[in-house]
Amino acid sequence: MPIVRSIRHWPSAERPREKLLARGAAALSDAELLALIFGTGARGVGALDFARDLLNEFGSLRGLLAAGADRTLASPGLGPARVALLQGALELARRHYGAAMRAGEPLHSPADTRRFLTAQLRDRPYEVFCCLYLDNRHRLIAFEELFRGTIDGAAVHPREVLRQALAHNAAALILAHNHPSGVAEPSHADELITTRLRDALALVDIRVLDHLIVAGPEAVSLAERGIL
Repeated sequence: MPIVRSIRHWPSAERPREKLLARGAAALSDAELLALIFGTGARGVGALDFARDLLNEFGSLRGLLAAGADRTLASPGLGPARVALLQGALELARRHYGAAMRAGEPLHSPADTRRFLTAQLRDRPYEVFCCLYLDNRHRLIAFEELFRGTIDGAAVHPREVLRQALAHNAAALILAHNHPSGVAEPSHADELITTRLRDALALVDIRVLDHLIVAGPEAVSLAERGIL
């Protein structure tokens, strides 16, 4: 059986923690970042090789982070503690990007909105429909997840969207949902619910500014498509 050397026995320039501190987190590979988070490997496998094996098993870092708890817990070496570490790291990243979208701040650009919504929705294994509620100066009032569905759809109820918009005293909305399939192209159903919501909210003078569909790193704007 080969001898497995722990990270503390590596040359200092090769240790993920020291490398990060000296050169920045961007200098680390996906496997090195995972090795840093886990600290140790599995039985007979060092931390870095264990991380590489996980990336091969799940296809990519995104595949690992987006996998459901049942699948990750079934992987050898990934117990509840490590699955919790991964999910906690992912939630920290979401909150980091969400910190730029605080209540009372204006939406400075469509790019900022895209980055925020992509960070929130891209790795969900199920479809989620959300709303950004804005005041009459397009300052953020709240961000809410309204409906949660399955891997291929979520039922959206216009009455509930209208009720929540009125409860927040919103003057405008940005709608968003994800496509877990990885294909951001809007479906006919997406276009229909967008126009239904636009028309229903217009009756109470609330504008729908956009509807963004997130799939992986891509976010498609229905406003840019001329649907709004």
